[in-house]
Amino acid sequence: MQSLTLEGYLAADPSILSAQGSGKKRASFRVMETTRFRRADGTPGERTTGFNCVCFNEATAEKYIEPFARKGSRVVIQGHVENDTWTGKDGVEHYDLRLIVADIRLKNRRDRTSSEEAGPAPSVQEPAGGYDLNDDIPF
Repeated sequence: MQSLTLEGYLAADPSILSAQGSGKKRASFRVMETTRFRRADGTPGERTTGFNCVCFNEATAEKYIEPFARKGSRVVIQGHVENDTWTGKDGVEHYDLRLIVADIRLKNRRDRTSSEEAGPAPSVQEPAGGYDLNDDIPF
């Protein structure tokens, strides 16, 4: 089994899907990771790779990924790589690698509902006692 640790950003909001038979929920999302390098001639280069990820842990999908993960969130994921094969409508067989998530950490965790409901930033109150912090100090 191949283990992988990946740090990157979510390409879109994760989709929470239910299995047809059991109704168990899973999270599916794509993580983008960019590698910067220097070519032989000294010019900088950049390569971005996308990873399809699936989290089958129902509790993690519902209580951690769904409320907190959103497009642009920075994540660190540990899991193993699995080969995915399917036949398209045109009869062509397709292959893909996907990361089966064992552990996920969100670097900028904020509740989706609280950040959307939050109004303007609270205003700063002037200190009591009549002092103005913007006045020049006379000495």
